[in-house]
Amino acid sequence: MNPQFSLSAAVLLIGVSIASAQPTGTPAPAAASASAPAASPAPAATSTPTPVPASASATASGSATARAGGAGRPAIPLRDPLAAGYVKAIELPDGQVPPMEADGNFIIGRTHKPAPEMSPVTGGQPKGKVYKFTLDSTESKFYPGIAPGGAGPDGTVTSQPAPYKRSVSVYVPAQYVPGTVAPVMITSDGDGRAYSVLDHLIPEKKLPVMIVVAIPPGGPDGRGGERNLEYDTMSGKYSDFVETEVLPMAEKVANVKLTKDPDGRAVMGTSSGAAAGMIMAWFHPERYHRVLTFSGTFTNNQYPTDPAFPHGAWGLHETLIPKSPAQPLRIYIECGDRDNFNGPTRDWVEANENMAKILAEKGYHYKFVFARNAGHTDRPTISELYPTALQWIWQGYPIEGKEPLPPQPKSN
Repeated sequence: MNPQFSLSAAVLLIGVSIASAQPTGTPAPAAASASAPAASPAPAATSTPTPVPASASATASGSATARAGGAGRPAIPLRDPLAAGYVKAIELPDGQVPPMEADGNFIIGRTHKPAPEMSPVTGGQPKGKVYKFTLDSTESKFYPGIAPGGAGPDGTVTSQPAPYKRSVSVYVPAQYVPGTVAPVMITSDGDGRAYSVLDHLIPEKKLPVMIVVAIPPGGPDGRGGERNLEYDTMSGKYSDFVETEVLPMAEKVANVKLTKDPDGRAVMGTSSGAAAGMIMAWFHPERYHRVLTFSGTFTNNQYPTDPAFPHGAWGLHETLIPKSPAQPLRIYIECGDRDNFNGPTRDWVEANENMAKILAEKGYHYKFVFARNAGHTDRPTISELYPTALQWIWQGYPIEGKEPLPPQPKSN
């Protein structure tokens, strides 16, 4: 069956369901990751962080906590980025973000004001267009759709069939010339925060003329859920899905041509969406060289478990990166002092600290930002960092009409 879809006045036949393939205006910034808890309130002025070194965070007791961990979960300790066991980092004055060009480890202060580029352009400045199409899971070769089912006596969670439809957005900047091949960034959870940033920075020659394909998960999160399956599974399957079922449709609907050059392709995400991006690039570096993450779930979140990767995405910094030749990847990671904490191998701060350590040891181009007064996928922090993070990720990629920056030394 080949459902119909409409694009302008034309009626075309294609192999996937499409709805509303008309361009829309630039949306407001996307919400945080679908499974991410809302940003926690700032602790009282008298609260001070208790040092919880990476090696001891899972057993810390008597610590100041950012918030309760929820039913059945340990309380979240308020982590001190200067504690023993964490990476050495440059601490910046409150309100200052890391230099755009620099690699390495940085600590930012408690105040997080949105960068001006996060707001829509005004004064008649050109805006990109956003095209939308809908994918029907009944036509997918990769993800027919699941949702959590019941739990057995041993705690094993089952899944049940749950067909879905997902609306994918494609941002096309005003400067794009139809018929030309453009770089592309894939975002998870349908994240559209890049749109306004690109409207600002592309005309200023600070970013290349790029397409953004924002893909939401196909279904609910949690063990046995579709989002968990897509984002937290340690394999190249999600990358294959994007490559074969999403990007060709994005090119058709938005009338764009996407580069196959991995240096012109980036992935961006928050929480498990960040893990998805890192996993996509790790298993398919021939497709992606640039990875932008916030509160990355580089933790033991995969379900069902896989004997090849018994600790899920924790295995990235535990075994895969340490024991493999360095990949040609450029990686941005961020976490907050009140980031998620669910016990051993499920400590988001320790996971991101470990990533920074091993990336430095292996000689990667990477940047790690530890944010004070920031929770999981903290919206004010992401809004503060996003424009410079995006510029750092695309550093070295040619921008028409701009002299390239000199090569930056790798962190070590």
